[in-house]
Formats: sequence, C-alpha cells, structure tokens
Amino acid sequence: MRLTAFSDYSLRTLIYLAVRGQSTIAEVSRVYGISETHLNKVIHQLGIAGEIETVRGRGGGIRLARPPAAINVGAVVRRTEDFALVPCLEGAVCLIAPACMLQTALKEAMAAFLAVLDRYTIADLVSSPALAGLLEVA
Repeated sequence: MRLTAFSDYSLRTLIYLAVRGQSTIAEVSRVYGISETHLNKVIHQLGIAGEIETVRGRGGGIRLARPPAAINVGAVVRRTEDFALVPCLEGAVCLIAPACMLQTALKEAMAAFLAVLDRYTIADLVSSPALAGLLEVA
C-alpha cells in the first residue's frame, strides 16, 4: 500500500500546523519543498473537512481549526485516498468473481490498515520533542 502525495501532503501540513501553529501556505511549501499550487488544493480540502481554517488580514494564514487530538489520522486518510485497490472493488466485471476470494482478502487487509490509523490522532504524530526542532523555520 502506498499513499498518494495528496494524503502525504495533507498529513504533513496538519503536523506542521500542530507543531508551529498559524502559518502560511508559502511557509509550509518552502519547509517541505511542496509546490504551492499543489498545496493550495490540499489546503482547500482540509478546509472543507473542517481541519484547518484561514485567518484573513495582516498576519493571516492557516491554522488548525480543531485541537490536534481531535483530528483522526484514519479519517484524514479515508478522505484523501481512493481505496479501490483493484478494478473488481470498483464494480468491474471479472470472470472469476463468483469464486474469487481476492476481494474479501483485500477488504480485510484495508480494514486492518485503517484500523491502525484510526488509533492515531495528529497529536500522537507530533508527540516527539525532536519534531519541533526539525520544523524550525529559518
């Protein structure tokens, strides 16, 4: 299983905001080396989900809309990923579907993967004291 860049950028943005507080898209882009154009799409979706909010005016930017402990990692990943791992999980016709256990195995594996992520919040991901030093902005 490999998460998309969109999921990665979403989680890293939430981590950054949890550690550094209010920031700007330009700053997050610079620190992680992510294109601002792509990050704008991520920020937009995180805003729709109610995980971040924008602050207008001088000194404005983006910040978490909820406490880090209230943002579940599994929920973020569910919103940012397409979990149709194989075409048959999307409803495609397959010759062996009546006797195939692949769908069952993949659904079970995905449920286990998400169950682990559901045990974590953004607060858990930022609990390392070393993280703040790594995200220092020059």
